[in-house]
Amino acid sequence: MTGGSAPVFDASGLPEWLAHLESLHPSAIDMGLGRVECVRDALGLKPAFPVLTVGGTNGKGSVCATLATILRCAGYRVGTYTSPHLLHYNERVAIDLVPASDAALVESFRAVEAARGETTLTYFEFGTLAALRLFADAGVEVAILEVGLGGRLDAVNAFEPDVAAVVSVGIDHQSFLGEDRETIGFEKAGIYRAGKPAFCADPAPPQSLLDHAAAIGADLRLIGRDFGYLKQNEDRQWMAWSPGGRHHALPFPALRGDYQ
Repeated sequence: MTGGSAPVFDASGLPEWLAHLESLHPSAIDMGLGRVECVRDALGLKPAFPVLTVGGTNGKGSVCATLATILRCAGYRVGTYTSPHLLHYNERVAIDLVPASDAALVESFRAVEAARGETTLTYFEFGTLAALRLFADAGVEVAILEVGLGGRLDAVNAFEPDVAAVVSVGIDHQSFLGEDRETIGFEKAGIYRAGKPAFCADPAPPQSLLDHAAAIGADLRLIGRDFGYLKQNEDRQWMAWSPGGRHHALPFPALRGDYQ
């Protein structure tokens, strides 16, 4: 968890900082919340805004993009943290759908570096803390956080979600999460919280996910039981239903595909 005395590092350019992040921890992936929570507390990071955490094997990015767009169109100032990026690191941290500037990222990296002391962080852990610090400074009204790997021990799970969604449960990252859907489902369900809305859009969720949600008293909502959708008008429109009612003749979103 800790090494020797942390070297003093500072740079003005984002590339230098990203190279520094890659060199801090001996492993690219090191599951656990202890390091992140330690530096989170040193930074005094307690988000005053609602947090929506999105996990799952496939579809996380689509859900984050859709949520961010809906909330932005509704007038909220939205922070979105996703990974990986396609071309530039800035894509991972967006305010109102616009990637963060190099200067804003560097400022947050400096704050994390100053707070971490001798605690080493992985590239993803460092980036997660910097993103939340940037959101707090930018005064966002809601943040959407995409899980990097798994859920229970992922860095974003160091921040309490007000709503959590598991989009799908497949076989992924077996060396870290387990060899079967039941074991993996339990890891992904780790983002759920007692008494908070917890969504699962997998049509056949593992029993482990259902059991964990019940054990902690999460407000679990399942696709096909509590919400769902149907195509209409020869697949030219669609209808969504939920406890809030039915919405007919909806246009398809820009992200095409059945699940989108």
